[in-house]
Amino acid sequence: MSFDNDERADLRASVRNLLSKHSDSGAVRRAITTEHGYDEALWTRLCEQIGVAALAIPEKYDGVGASLLEVHVVQEELGRTLTPSPMLGSAVLAAQTLLLSGDDDACGRLLPAIAAGSVAALCWAGSEGWFRFGITAAGETLSGTAQYVLGGDVADVLLVLTDDGLFEVSATADGVTRRRVPTMDPTRTLAEVTFDDVAARRLVSSPDLVDSIRTVALIALSAEQVGAASAVLEQTVEYTKSRKQFGRAIGSFQALKHRMADMYALVETARSMSYAAALSGTHEDAVIAKVYCSEALQSVAAEAIQLHGGIAITWEHDTQLYFKRAHGGAQLFGQPRDYLPLLNSEAWRRGK
Repeated sequence: MSFDNDERADLRASVRNLLSKHSDSGAVRRAITTEHGYDEALWTRLCEQIGVAALAIPEKYDGVGASLLEVHVVQEELGRTLTPSPMLGSAVLAAQTLLLSGDDDACGRLLPAIAAGSVAALCWAGSEGWFRFGITAAGETLSGTAQYVLGGDVADVLLVLTDDGLFEVSATADGVTRRRVPTMDPTRTLAEVTFDDVAARRLVSSPDLVDSIRTVALIALSAEQVGAASAVLEQTVEYTKSRKQFGRAIGSFQALKHRMADMYALVETARSMSYAAALSGTHEDAVIAKVYCSEALQSVAAEAIQLHGGIAITWEHDTQLYFKRAHGGAQLFGQPRDYLPLLNSEAWRRGK
C-alpha cells in the first residue's frame, strides 16, 4: 500500500537518522532509568530539529499544520527503536483532545506549549480500563483516580475526561496526587493520578469526543506497533544469518525460513491495516488496526524469542524489550478482546 509521499518519506528519513544517532539500544536503556523515564535532550532535538510535537497542530497555534499522517510516520519510527518519549501521550492524545474539543480558548492557551515540547497528559481510564472513566465531576470539582496515564507524572497540565465532559487542571493544583506505577514494559511510563475535590476548568466538548480521540489513539498506537514488529523481524533475520548449528547458519534451514516468512506476512499485513486506518480515519478501521496490529506484534515478538533461543529472554538482549512492548501495548486503550464484540456485532456490520 502506498503511504509515503515525498514529504512523508523525507520526514521518515529525518526521524530515522536522528534516532539512529541518539536512540540506539544503549541510549534507550539509559533513558528508562532517568527520573522522567525518557531522554529529555532527545525529545528536545525531536521537537526543535524536526518539530514532531507540532506536526498535527495548526499554524495558528504555533504548529506545523501537517496532518495525523505525518504523526503516523513519527510513531512508526519511534516504535522501531522503542524510544521512550512524550509523543503519544502529549503530542497525540492531549493535543488532539484539545483540537477535537473545539475549545478555541483552550487551544490558544495550551497548544503552543505542547507544540514546543511541553508535556500534557490526558487522564481517562478507570481501574477497569478505558471504557470507564476514572474521574467523576460534581460541577467543576473533580474526584477519583485516573489509571494508566501516559506522562501523568511529568506533565505540566492535565486534561481530564469524565462522563460530564472535559476539564483542564494544573498538574500542581491542590488535591492532585501523581505517582508513576510499575509497568511490564520499561520503555513506556504510566502514572496514576488522583483528584481529591480538585477545582477544575471546564472546557468545551462534544458528545462524540471520546470516540473521536479513541480513534486517533488506536491508529497512532498501531503505527508504533508496526514499527516495532518490523524492527524485531529485521533483527531476527540478521541473527539467523550469523547463528550457526551443525556448521550452517540456522537461517538456511527451511523450517526456520518458513517461520520467518510467516512473520514477514504478519508485519506487512499489519502495516497495510495501520496505513489503511490512518488514511481513512474511521473508527471501524481504527478498531481493526488495534486488534490486528496488537496480535501481529505479539506473535512476531514471540516468534523472535523462539528463534533467538534462551538469550532472547535475558535482560542484556533487546528482544525481551520488544516482547514486553508487544504485550504492554496490546493492553493500552483496551485489550483486543474488548473490541472484538464490536467487530462481530450486527449493527457494526451494517455500519450503524
